[in-house]
Order: sequence, then structure tokens, then C-alpha cells
Amino acid sequence: MNDHQLKINKLLNNINKVIIGKEDTVILSLTALLARGHVLLEDIPGVGKTMLVRALAKSMNCSFSRIQFTPDLLPSDVTGVSIYHPQKHQFEYKPGPIVGDIILADEINRTSPKTQSALLEAMEENSVTVDGQTIVIDHPFFVMATQNPIEYEGTYPLPEAQIDRFLLKLNMGYPTESEEVEMLELTGGVHPIETLTSVVDRQSIVTMQEEVNQVYLDRVIQAFIVKIVRTTREHPQVHLGVSPRGAIGLMKAAKAYAYINGRDYCIPDDIIYLAPFVLKHRLILTQSAKYDGSSPEQIIESILGQVEVPVRKEIY
Repeated sequence: MNDHQLKINKLLNNINKVIIGKEDTVILSLTALLARGHVLLEDIPGVGKTMLVRALAKSMNCSFSRIQFTPDLLPSDVTGVSIYHPQKHQFEYKPGPIVGDIILADEINRTSPKTQSALLEAMEENSVTVDGQTIVIDHPFFVMATQNPIEYEGTYPLPEAQIDRFLLKLNMGYPTESEEVEMLELTGGVHPIETLTSVVDRQSIVTMQEEVNQVYLDRVIQAFIVKIVRTTREHPQVHLGVSPRGAIGLMKAAKAYAYINGRDYCIPDDIIYLAPFVLKHRLILTQSAKYDGSSPEQIIESILGQVEVPVRKEIY
């Protein structure tokens, strides 16, 4: 087992000390981090969304900041402000919580669309602009946002331009009965998150992010991705299909997922597995599809059943 695989296993094992029974969600979160993407966690309150982000941050020796989104939060509360110093006769930038390594954007749909949009430039460009000054955010820069379902009172649906910035959209779900019993056992005394320590340093994360870019993606699999994405645009139940950004996101996620699984090349199964998580939040369904009760997950599943999967001999 090589060095990066040992570090990944340490990370996963460390996080799983806190997050019980959600191994797939943990792996997908790490996939987004190594792909230099961001994650949107949507689920009801109390299933461990915030705890997952805290466990991920504490497992790495990186800076961590939390933004608690509320209805009165201002964009400057996210990006930072310029403050005038009379002695120096100049303005100085005071960084906001978005300038860091691991960012928890908690209950992002509790705040106004104006403040939600303050994350746009940072998530897409790895920088923020305040009073004409552009501040670059160094890697690793990872935003994990949590939101409650939009049916909950006091929530604001994320604009399409904002939600498209998230590489993956994940759901936690309730634990099984045995997992919930184990959870009570673990949290009966000191919560395991309080004793969690870092197992990977910051530079190792940056190095792994760079190595993910070197994972091989055959042209046949590239065509497979494009075919899936283009089919979403032609689907009769889809009003607006996946953009080219979605295709790029699926490619990056596939490379990171292959890397986590110890491969330096992608296979079609990576694409098939990741497609729902990367694409479902990028689809806008027609009104008739919504009325019929169709979901983005169902449409993506049907598309994956239609598009021809590359065979091994085509790839190699």
C-alpha cells in the first residue's frame, strides 16, 4: 500500500470514529475535497451534517471556520471588510470566515439570496474581492454547506447559479437501528468529536489534490461523460439540463474517486456511481415532471440505463 493510500485510510478511519454508518458519505466528502470541489449536505436537522464537517476538519491539520447563516447575515460578514486605520492613513482588509482551509457553511438556506451569493466568487475562483481588492484563498480550500429541505419554514432555495458551484449534493439519512444504538453508546460520556485529533497534515492534502489531476481518464470515458450530460439536455422531463461545468465536475470527481480507491486511472463504474451525486442538483425539471412526482435521481438513473457503457477493450 502506497503512502497516499495509508493517509486516506487514516482519514477515513478517524472520521468514522464519529460518524457511524455513513462510510459512503464520508468517502464522497473526501472525494470532493481531493477534487477541489465543494459539497452541499441536505437533510433534516439532527442527522449529523455538522458533525461530519467538524470531524473532517479536525482530522486534518488545517484552519477551520464556521459560518452560521442567519436571516440577518450580511455579505461582508462572509467575505470580510476593509477597515480604515487613521494612523496609517489607509484601509486594511480584515479577512472574513470564508478565507480559510475548511469552511462549514451551516444552514446556508436560512439566509437571504444576497448573502448566499457572497460565496459565489470564493467557491468558483478561490478568491474574494472586497472594495476592489482581490484576495486569493490558498489550497486546500473546501466548503461544505449544510441546508435543511426547502419545505422547512424559514428557508430560501439556493439560486441555480449558486447550487451549480457545488460539486456534490449529498444526503445523510437516518441511521439504522443498530447504528443508532451504537451512537448512543459512543456519546453517552465524552463525545468522540472532542477527543478527535488530526492524522494528516495540510501539505499532504494539497499534495494529494495535485496528484488527483494526474489520474488517467481515457478519451472513451470522456465521451461517456459527455453523452450522459448531453442526454440530460434532451430529456423530455428536463427543462434545463446539466451544463458543461457539470461534465467537468463529473470528470474531476471520477479522478478523485479512483485515486481514493488506489487506482491511477478511471473506469466506467466510477462515472455510473458518481453521476447521481454530481448531476442531480444541476437538473431543473419541467412542471409536468414535478406534477407527476418524478425526481432528478430517477431521471439520471433512466439516462444511465440508456447510454451505452464503454467496455474494457475500448478503454485499454
